[in-house]
Amino acid sequence: MNILLLGDVVGPSGRKAIKEKIPALIKKKKIDFLIINGENAADSGLGITKKIVEEFIEIGVDVITTGNHVWDQKETMEFITSEKRLLRPENLIKGSPGNGYGIFNSKNNKKVAVINLMGNN
Repeated sequence: MNILLLGDVVGPSGRKAIKEKIPALIKKKKIDFLIINGENAADSGLGITKKIVEEFIEIGVDVITTGNHVWDQKETMEFITSEKRLLRPENLIKGSPGNGYGIFNSKNNKKVAVINLMGNN
């Protein structure tokens, strides 16, 4: 199974690169499962919006991870519980909305477990 994990997608330029490059890369490299960190994908470079999550999923992203900027776009708190492919760090304070892990189906119909953890210095 080919899994691709990409670090921070930052702002409009990062999103543009993802939109332009990822669909062809998925085909060329036969990527079965794609995880990106999208916590800095908003226009400001901090947080993520529902529209951006939908755009990422449309181009073939399977799971979007986040970190300390997960709540920088306030709308995220409204949709993170219903969007299972958007993960917040599992080790946030107990009771935080959303999930920090999940089990997902890959493009070749295999199960993939993803847990999103955040380090603290």
